[in-house]
Order: sequence, then structure tokens, then C-alpha cells
Amino acid sequence: MRIPIALILTLGVGLYWAPAAMAADLASDADPFLWLEQVDGARAMDWVRAENAKTSAVLEQDPRYAALYRDALALAQARDRIPEPGVLSGEIYNLWQDADHKHGLWRRTTFSDYQRPEPAWKPVLDLDALSAAGKANWFWNSAQCAEPAEHDCMLALSDGGEDAVTWREFDLRSASFVAGGFEFPRGKQDLAWQDAATLLVSREWAPGELTSSGYPYIVKRLRRGQPLAAASELYRGARSDVGVSPLALHDGAGHQALLIVRYLTFFESEYRILTPQGLALLAWPGKVGVLGLVANRLIVELREDWKTVDGALIPQGSLVAVDLARAIAKPDRLRPDVIYTPEPRKAFAEAGVSRNRLLVTELDNVRGRAYVYTPQHGGKWTRRALAFPDNVSIEIIDADLHSDRAFLQVTGFLTPPSLWLADLRSGALAMTKVLPPRFNASHLAVDQLEAVSKDGTHVPYFIVHTAGGALDGSTPTILNAYGGFQVSETPYYSSSLGKLWLERGGAFALANIRGGGEFGPAWHDAGLKTNRQRIYDDFAAVGADLIARGFTTPAHLGIEGGSNGGLLMGVEFNQRPELWGAVDIQVPLLDMLRYEQIAAGSSWTGEYGSVANPEERAFLASISPYHNLKTGVRYPLPLIWTTTKDDRVGPQHARKFAARMAALGLPYLYYEVIEGGHGSGSTLEEEAAMSAREYSYFSRQLRLP
Repeated sequence: MRIPIALILTLGVGLYWAPAAMAADLASDADPFLWLEQVDGARAMDWVRAENAKTSAVLEQDPRYAALYRDALALAQARDRIPEPGVLSGEIYNLWQDADHKHGLWRRTTFSDYQRPEPAWKPVLDLDALSAAGKANWFWNSAQCAEPAEHDCMLALSDGGEDAVTWREFDLRSASFVAGGFEFPRGKQDLAWQDAATLLVSREWAPGELTSSGYPYIVKRLRRGQPLAAASELYRGARSDVGVSPLALHDGAGHQALLIVRYLTFFESEYRILTPQGLALLAWPGKVGVLGLVANRLIVELREDWKTVDGALIPQGSLVAVDLARAIAKPDRLRPDVIYTPEPRKAFAEAGVSRNRLLVTELDNVRGRAYVYTPQHGGKWTRRALAFPDNVSIEIIDADLHSDRAFLQVTGFLTPPSLWLADLRSGALAMTKVLPPRFNASHLAVDQLEAVSKDGTHVPYFIVHTAGGALDGSTPTILNAYGGFQVSETPYYSSSLGKLWLERGGAFALANIRGGGEFGPAWHDAGLKTNRQRIYDDFAAVGADLIARGFTTPAHLGIEGGSNGGLLMGVEFNQRPELWGAVDIQVPLLDMLRYEQIAAGSSWTGEYGSVANPEERAFLASISPYHNLKTGVRYPLPLIWTTTKDDRVGPQHARKFAARMAALGLPYLYYEVIEGGHGSGSTLEEEAAMSAREYSYFSRQLRLP
């Protein structure tokens, strides 16, 4: 990816910006590249196609590209992949993409048949056929099915993979759309079933009824047979909110909780519960997440401390249970029962609810643990550990609300994913499926190490490398991190990383920097807003530690990250260009002075801060990758890529960053996938092609044969 290429300063549309003139424009807040923010504008798309052609001429003509693409596509289309299960109405459902089903086939089989090596799948919905029949471009987004029967479902379909969806009612019994059933045209919208004949829906009911983040803030109730105009308003938030969504929770005994969630910021919310007297505000902290309903108790994750009405202080990172009957009767006098409290270097990861139990996974120094919690009388809970292997990641795939069964996936950098069926009542585990090894890992080892950040904080990271290899700095190495939104980065098995990079002699490192959730909410909060430089210092410290230990050198060290991780890459590109030989900037945020005005950007002020706050604006200006590019700096050649249909972060950031590099006379590679939403493509072919471009780039830049 990093062979310098000659770039003309003409941006494909006949415009030329001299570096000095452009710097003056930016200093005066006049942005010469605002035209690239017109996502589908003819001028912008002409620029995109011209950039794609230039980058394709470099990366797709690289002698390694064809083999990399072939291997990536074969891995993506392999028919012996684990079909991820979802439990509905006592059966197993799966969305499958392969060479014959580019858009996807939603299919089902019985619980017992799924345990066989080759289940007898029955088609439910063919998205390729649906797209062809309607001359559309439908991809799967999600399904919401009415409890307890789980026969009546609302399917969310996406045009090309964007976040905006079209909802249509679907009957699982007949495997067909319901004639005259519920249907909601395209938009960013959410819904919940109140009962089989009633929906609670948040959407843009009238033009302009969206928040500044582009999400709905009005929830209405719609009954079967009513036109959209007849829906009755249940709750109205404010345009300044991030958004408002309905939430319906059920437990295995038939209890139901109907909630309205008002997201004041990305992290702070208000929950209102529907009572016989109407909606009532639940008096708990603003930073919580409601995870499910078990034995008539709301399961709540605390992302900040909770001082209860009884004076008890429950620490952030805990899980608590709130009696549903009390929540309805006395929403301002809640008395939570503690289920889980984290210990040092441990953190709650995720939860799933079954008929009678709560399944919880935990990170223990970034290693997976799993427990089953069972409610007892008097608000108590018992805990049973599930006996999974050590030194792996554990992910909850699905838990069955109508039984005490759950599927979990176990994986590691060198451990192919295995799917386990857990009996949560007995604690028994059975491995049902395992992915065959996709690459030769016999020569590889995994170490967990620590770097020391600028302020003395110890930052753990994993390194996958050749066992017993010489620590002479010669190994081409890719370093990855995310560092935001309390997202935890854990060991995972990547077929493409292994086959296209590790098997060929490269190394890979994953950094658990602040901003993530690896050690609970405090690890995340340490890097919020104007404290964000800590995140960037953590990442640079890991890079420097890899070099100091002899794994690699700057010429052989590449970095990659997407979305918020793309912002991380842009900052590191500017702040520490001497540390990196390659920088892969994926679907990124880069213009941090206009991010609130692009796509869903204004929903993230709780993470980044706002330009409306002078102190926060000053900090954002100091780290904004778009504004901090300079001439006279020896930058590594970056690969910057995004997707046209990304309606979450938006392609505008990546486009403008590349255009400014061109105007400054700096070499770069830019590619924009025309389909794909907030990712690398909607089809397996698109994803494989983007992977091949990335590994061609890293191979060129870091000198991997």
C-alpha cells in the first residue's frame, strides 16, 4: 500500500488548490472541499470514480492482488462456514450468503437437525429473488417477532447495506410477506411489538421530524389495519436528543415490559415504562443499559455508580435486577438487587436471557469467562461458571427465551471458532460445530504484553507472531485498535488475516487502549472528550513497545482501524508519522470540526465533545486529522477507503481528507466502495476485493513478499 505514486493536483474535476491558498481557506473556516459532502452529487461521484481508477491501477495490478483476492473470496464463500444460529419459535434460523446467494438466503431448520453436520435447511426468504422481482437492492438488516408465538415478524431490509431500512411484515408460518400487513417506508426507524396486532414505532412521521443526528424522536402506536396517519402519539422527545426508541421485553413466564428509551446523548438516556396510568420515568442513573427481563426482573447494566433510595452505592460496571412490579408501581423508588460486581482487571462483556436464567460473559484481563445466574427468592442470585477453555474469547450468539438453551462461540487468534450449545439449567456444554482451520498456524504463537503509556498507564496488547522468531525488527507487522465507545477488542480468529497475512510471514497486534470497555466504564471514560489524547498516546506507546522489543521497525510497522478506529489512524498519521510504514484508514471520521454536521455525527458529542463548547472545539481542532495535515512532513503513504452508502459516519470524511492530501501534494491511495453501508461491502465479492486491496497495500508498504 505504500509505494509513492505520482499524483496530479487536479482532483478529477478541473480544480486546483495551491497548498498556501488552501491553508488560508481552512484557517478562515472556508472549506474548499464542501462539494465532496454531497454524497451522490455528480461532481463528487466523478471524483470518486477517478480516484478508484487510480488506486485500482496500483493495488489491483500488484502481482499479489489476484492470488489474495482468490483466497479471500474462497474463504468468504466457503460452504463449510459455521451457519450462525438464531432461535425463533423453537427453530433455528440463519442468513446465508455465498456465490449463489449474493444478497442472502434466510433459511431455517429444526433444533435437532441443526446439530447434524449438514442440516436440511428450508428456504424462508430469498433476498436475491426479492431484489430481482422488485428491481431493488435488498440486503438483510434484522427481524423483530411478536412474543410469545414468534410467528408474526417485522423484517428490516436495507438498500445496499445502509442503516436506513424498510420494514415489512412477514409470517413465518407461511414464509411470506403479509398482504395488507404492517409496512413502513425507508428511513432510520425502530419498532417493538406491543402484541400481535399492535406496534410501537419511532420514525419520521412527517417530513423533518428527525433529530439533528438523523434519528426519530416521536413514538406512536399503530394497530393492525390502521393507515400510518391514524397512529396515535405515545411519546415525543426533542430535536436535540440523539433519538427515541420503543423497547418491548418479555420473560419466559409471559411477563412484559414496554419501555420508551430517550437517548439524550450517545451514553445518557431516560427510560419510561408504560403503566396503567401512562408512561412513568424510571429513577435510575442516566448511564445504564436495559439488557432483558428474567423472572419479572429488569436486568440493568450500570455504566455509572448508582446511589439507591436506601443509600447504598452500587459501582459502575455492575449488573442489577429491578423488580418489574415495583418499577410499574413505584418508578421513583426503585430498589435494585446486585447480580454482578466487577473485580480489578475484570469487566462485564455481554448478557443473554433464557426462559429462567441470565447468561453473562466477562473479560478477565481481556480473556473470556461465562457464567449462568439463576434468580432466587429475596432478590438473590446464584452463579455457575461454564467450563469453557482458557485464553479464548467467548461470545453469546443467541439465547432461547422459551427454553434454557443458548449458543455461544469460542475463538482465539489461532483457535478456529467453535459453536457450543449450553444447557443453562445443568451447565452442560456440547460443541455442535467447529470451523476447519483456514490457515497454517503451526509456526505461530500468541503473547499478551503490556506497554506503558505517556502518563504511566499500563496498556495490554496481544501479538501474534512466528514462534521463536528472531527479534531483529524485520517482521512486517499490522497493529489494530479501536479505542472508543466502550467497545472491547478481544482475540478473534480471522480467516483472511491468517491466510492473507500471518501464513505469509506477517505478524499482527491488537491493542486494548483506553476508550474501550476491556476494563469497564472507567477505562472508557478516561479517554472522553478533551481527555482523548490519552487514547492516542496509548496506541503510540504500543507501537513503540513493539519496536523496542524487536518485533518490528517503523519501516515494517503498519496500522489499521475503522470508523472511530479510522479517526485513531488519522490522528496517528498526523501525530507520529515516523512510527508507521503504512496506515490503513477505514470508513473514518477525519473532519472533527464538521463531524456533527455529517451523517449521524451529532449523536457522538458525548464521546468527542462539541464545537459549540470553546474548550472542546479547541481540542478537536488540535487533533482533527483533516485540519492538521501539513506540507514538509514525511508521511507514510496511506490507504484511505470508505463506502458511498455509509449513512452512519458518511464517506465525506475520507473524501475530503484525500482531496486535501492531493492539494498539499502528498501521496495517498483512495478507494470508495459504491455499496456496503458502514463496512467494506454488501456482497462477499465486494468484501473479498477490499481485503485483497488492503493486504496488497500492506505487502507493498511493509515489504512482505
